[in-house]
Amino acid sequence: MRREKTVSVVAPDGVQLTDVAGPLDVFAEANNQAEKVIYRVEVLGMKRGPITSSSGIKLLPDRIVGSVESASPHTLLVAGAPHLTNFQPSRSAIEAITWEIKRSKRFGSVCTGAFLLAKTGKIDRRRVTTHWSVADTLASRHPTLKVEKDALFVRDGKVRTAAGVTAGMDLALALVAEDVGRDVAKAVASQLVMFFKRPGGQMQFSREGEVAPASRSTFQELQRWVAANPSEDHSVPRMAKRVGLSTRHFARIFRAETGLTPAAWVESARVEAARALLEGSDTSPKQVASRCGFADVNVLRRAFKRQVGVTPSEYSRRYR
Repeated sequence: MRREKTVSVVAPDGVQLTDVAGPLDVFAEANNQAEKVIYRVEVLGMKRGPITSSSGIKLLPDRIVGSVESASPHTLLVAGAPHLTNFQPSRSAIEAITWEIKRSKRFGSVCTGAFLLAKTGKIDRRRVTTHWSVADTLASRHPTLKVEKDALFVRDGKVRTAAGVTAGMDLALALVAEDVGRDVAKAVASQLVMFFKRPGGQMQFSREGEVAPASRSTFQELQRWVAANPSEDHSVPRMAKRVGLSTRHFARIFRAETGLTPAAWVESARVEAARALLEGSDTSPKQVASRCGFADVNVLRRAFKRQVGVTPSEYSRRYR
């Protein structure tokens, strides 16, 4: 008989509870669906005593990370916490996590747990992901990492990383499929009322692309006008005339103020208007295209897919 696989989740103080409970519920449900014990799950604390989560709920760890008397984990995951982007763990904590990694068959992280994992050096030059809002920060602080910003989860050799929060469940489901097959994984997804394969990547949930206001009051007024009237003609000559500048001078200053060309900014503003319509009404993509200033539904679809990661129809279904 095959031995059960131990799944160990490192939970730092301040951990996001879903980063721990979500994946562990998937593994526990896999045991139920397979009608045998495939996984043994445990929570690892960074120090002795209860772990206080970001919501205030306390967890009692099964053991402390680096415990020499423990069995080797099959899968080791480092859960995320809101403060981990600026957290400086002790050298002994990093050594303990590194020791657990060396004993595991595969290892990875959920959400901002990637920041803690990166400090071990064990994911250097690997493809990884994390929450969309801090992906650029992770990439800049650890330039050897290949951060895939839109991915829900990434597999690279022994490394498995998940994006923000609930994406930890997507990763866990993929690990179940990897270990015991798609049929069990599909049964788990059905029981937990989750997608077996979620449509689109995590950027469909991002608000990162929302158009930023310029610092100049004249440009802020223009931006408010564009946002309120997305279907109007917002060509560079028309916008330049509205603020009393030459076309060339307007384009140069606008880019310096916003970091985008006027055309790119207008497209982002129109996509934001489209998102608002799709989220708050039953307006069809064709109607959205017309009301938001896109030439036709195909132009809307291409711009929306490029910026949001899914089509307008897929995005609309998410909110209905």
